[in-house]
Amino acid sequence: MKAFSFVHASDLHLGYSQYGLEVRRQDFDNAFSELVDKTIELKPDFMIIAGDLFHQARPSNHTLENTIRSFKRLKDAGIPVLTVDGSHDSAPNTITSTILYPLDSAGLIYHLPRHRGACWSKQDCCYVYGIPNYHNRRKTDDALPRFMAENPPIPKPDVANIFVFHGAVDLPDIKPPYIEAEISPDYLPEGFCYYAGGHIHDRHQGKFKDGILVYSGCTETVGYDEATITKGFYYVQVDEQCQVNCELIELMSPRRFIIMEYDYSGMASTRITEQTVQMVQDADEPDVIIVPVLRGTLPAEASRTEVDIPRIRFAARKALYVHPIVHLKETAVSDEVVRSIFEGEFKDLKTKAYEYFLQIFADRYGQEEAKKLATGALNLIDPLTRKQDEKVKQVIEELSK
Repeated sequence: MKAFSFVHASDLHLGYSQYGLEVRRQDFDNAFSELVDKTIELKPDFMIIAGDLFHQARPSNHTLENTIRSFKRLKDAGIPVLTVDGSHDSAPNTITSTILYPLDSAGLIYHLPRHRGACWSKQDCCYVYGIPNYHNRRKTDDALPRFMAENPPIPKPDVANIFVFHGAVDLPDIKPPYIEAEISPDYLPEGFCYYAGGHIHDRHQGKFKDGILVYSGCTETVGYDEATITKGFYYVQVDEQCQVNCELIELMSPRRFIIMEYDYSGMASTRITEQTVQMVQDADEPDVIIVPVLRGTLPAEASRTEVDIPRIRFAARKALYVHPIVHLKETAVSDEVVRSIFEGEFKDLKTKAYEYFLQIFADRYGQEEAKKLATGALNLIDPLTRKQDEKVKQVIEELSK
């Protein structure tokens, strides 16, 4: 076989106006433009986009126009673009389908699952096979075996065989805890030297069956927890002996995020606001996105609603945007206490509720006052559920005496 090279990219999420900002939509377009620039410089034999080209199945005209312009540049450079659909750029119904179909009809991309045999090949070099995305494990288990029976993968013995997919493979070293594993490893057949994956926004390379399984990661920050991941794509070179070498090509255009996590346990809401505002002001830099992540357990008398989020959001003067994330708990009762009350030996519900209220009020009031308040809170349950307004008023009046 002849040596060849290709670009493996995925999860571009074009058209994503993150935080409702038009400038963020442009950021995702800029990352794609840089990807195209670098691909044309590298002059690979083809490009693979392993799903989630777009953030929505029906992108805006503006996003579509910019995307078409970039694909036209690749076509003019003689670089075919092979795609599969992702969980974002295909709608979960047959009527809406995916915008990738008309792009394929226009000759701007070659959408693998749409073509007979779901494959593309380059003589004496490679055979590329791609499957659709079915959004979840149940639909994948139901539909993917039928698709592969109708379009059986036929890896060729004398060339490099590449399998393209979008989804989390059910392997422990791949699947993040917050993502459903849609694809059983059994659905990815033997005989391929490179399994080109999309959907996982972090990069991954690992041995798999007869070759390697690779996720190229995202090209811009879709979620704040991805901010520390270097954005880019893989330039893959395959030699005459079918040995694969993956080189990460970093993108420089993605916007910089500053993530600040702090545990505010036991701190009053006003103090949380003051301290977070100061942290934002200290981190303020031109054009960055600042994400303060507020964690911890509030005192019993405090509430999340008392934290002044608008003040935090507008504390920076140079940053593009401040996006606070609030993960504050509104109780000082430990998880162990809650479990001991509600998961201990069987007690009637009212007894459990009384113990829970008593623990809350005891953190702020004396024992006798806490017992009074816990009893009053307990006495409110029945009239509230039965909508007995007069009884509710009576209990509240007795508590206020």
